[in-house]
Amino acid sequence: MAESIEVTGMVLASGPIGEYDKRVVLLTKELGKISAFARGARKPGNALMAACESFAFGTFMIYPGKNSYTVEKASIKNYFRELAGDLEGACYGYYFLEFADYFARENEDGGSMLNLLYSSFKAILDGRIPNKLVRVVYELKQLVINGEYPEFFCCTACGSTEGLCGFSISSNGALCHSCTGGRRAVTLSPAALYTLQFIVATPIAGLYSFTVKPEVLSELIEVMHMCVDNYVDKRMKSLDMLELVDK
Repeated sequence: MAESIEVTGMVLASGPIGEYDKRVVLLTKELGKISAFARGARKPGNALMAACESFAFGTFMIYPGKNSYTVEKASIKNYFRELAGDLEGACYGYYFLEFADYFARENEDGGSMLNLLYSSFKAILDGRIPNKLVRVVYELKQLVINGEYPEFFCCTACGSTEGLCGFSISSNGALCHSCTGGRRAVTLSPAALYTLQFIVATPIAGLYSFTVKPEVLSELIEVMHMCVDNYVDKRMKSLDMLELVDK
């Protein structure tokens, strides 16, 4: 039998397999996104029962098989039960998990994505920043980690760094005063532009350190809706409930 591997990760999704087992999708620092089976995890009292629920974060001892992994044991550091137990928090949490599941890949470094997930969950629980702003930050930083995101530091039409005042998804980023004419662009206030630049450039540890005025948040939400529609080619199942709660 192959040697066991210890990984640090979070359960993105889980579901029943057979009578007593579970299949889990893990986002791990070391191996990226992996699928694993947890034998007997649905039996009452089984040590893996709680460890194989969505949101569980900790270390997992796994061993590789031909097509997937098997979870032997787990040491969970945070179950995020407060998040899962709150309707609005859970809706945001499941959306963030599904968003990560979309971008994560096997055998790629999952450290940044895992760190972003953990930090975003903590920000929701902390409550000092509106959940809608946490979502904006999470979505944009996830795009940055993936390596495909709009340009917010110079005009995508002429390259100027001065007078940036608009955003065009068809131009893939910011536009200056001279280049907005004739293009389909939304207006960006200086505060909204600075916030987008801050999210792109700031390390994950410093992301959730600010808030914005409601009118600026509305601008950010409009920009990120366009970005997600452009860069994500599927409709997240969790969005229907999230948007219902947001209303």
